[in-house]
Amino acid sequence: MNSTWYVSFEVPKPLKRLGRQIPRATETFQSESEGKELARVKYATGLKINAGTINPHEPKRAIAWTDVHRWLDDMPEQEKEPAGNTPVAELALSPAAGA
Repeated sequence: MNSTWYVSFEVPKPLKRLGRQIPRATETFQSESEGKELARVKYATGLKINAGTINPHEPKRAIAWTDVHRWLDDMPEQEKEPAGNTPVAELALSPAAGA
């Protein structure tokens, strides 16, 4: 299967090669969720992350480093709960559940 997503990130200062002002590394992934896993790790260490889809994948997406936090918080459509449905675990914890 072909890769459809990429995640590009800064190389930490100790690993930078001489002569490159802003060295970056890029990894490719078969799915957005796989890319998000690496992006979360790199983002947690304070690195600037860019991500997006690889041509010719549609729809095209480009996530700038300024928007990565929103992208990481987004859940893929298949993981979202349908409108009006509350997960059973949340119902059990709500005050109204015991009444």
